[in-house]
Amino acid sequence: MAGVFCLGIATLDYVYSVETMPTRGEKYRSRGLAIVGGGCAGNASVAIARLGGACWLATRLADDLTGDRIVADLQADGVDTRFARRVAGLTSPVSAILVDAEGERMVISHSDPAMPEDAAWLPEKLPPGVGAVLADTRWGDGALAALKLARRAGVPGVLDGDRKPPHPDLVATASHVAFSQQALREVSGEENPHAGLAKVAKGAENWIAVTLGKAGVLYWEGEVRHSPAFVVETVDTLGAGDVWHGAFALALAEKRPEAEAIRFASAAAAIKCTRFGGRSGAPARDEVERFLSQRR
Repeated sequence: MAGVFCLGIATLDYVYSVETMPTRGEKYRSRGLAIVGGGCAGNASVAIARLGGACWLATRLADDLTGDRIVADLQADGVDTRFARRVAGLTSPVSAILVDAEGERMVISHSDPAMPEDAAWLPEKLPPGVGAVLADTRWGDGALAALKLARRAGVPGVLDGDRKPPHPDLVATASHVAFSQQALREVSGEENPHAGLAKVAKGAENWIAVTLGKAGVLYWEGEVRHSPAFVVETVDTLGAGDVWHGAFALALAEKRPEAEAIRFASAAAAIKCTRFGGRSGAPARDEVERFLSQRR
């Protein structure tokens, strides 16, 4: 079984289904509600576990009821939470999320600004069986430490660049970087993702990509290449990018080439988009394999 060590944010999400996004300061009625775990690394770790991989999650939580629920939900999906640090007197991360009839979402999140940044408590080496590391940008010091562990162990270190990296060394330390369109724009200064990717990737020693949702994935292999997204009926895009990153990291841990890993990850993310409720829609391995077999 391939394993991935994940590091980053885990939250508790309150996901409301609405017909349209609110535009005025008045009362609105939700058509549905899902209370599920969330967060970039939290979602990715669950996606990895459901896809048949071993997964460890290093995250910072408060010693509160919300943190208890976050950890319990992760463990229920088979995620190893021994590296979840609990801090007394603070509040664990939470989000309120609106998902409209088109599947698009609006996110209001809160992370306690007093959460310690110190990463000295992280392990000095990766657990046995880890074949890749995945880190998000929410905790710069922790992400840098995790990616350095990947380098020392000689395994892929994937950076989920959904926001502009807070630490200048993060991008260079990762072996694989998958930016969001917004983060790539902020890093490159280019509005066009093709131009932005080419600007960032030229001269870089690592593998660089940008995820574009329905427009697929652009990645650099001496030139900009495109992997199209799968066409599905979208119900809820919440967590789809996180599922993509988890599946991509797992595929690398399984020693698949990048182009194949992109296709595998895009299938997992597409299936998730057909289901309401954030990461509760993350698929199992047999679902992804069946999905891909029908789209050769």
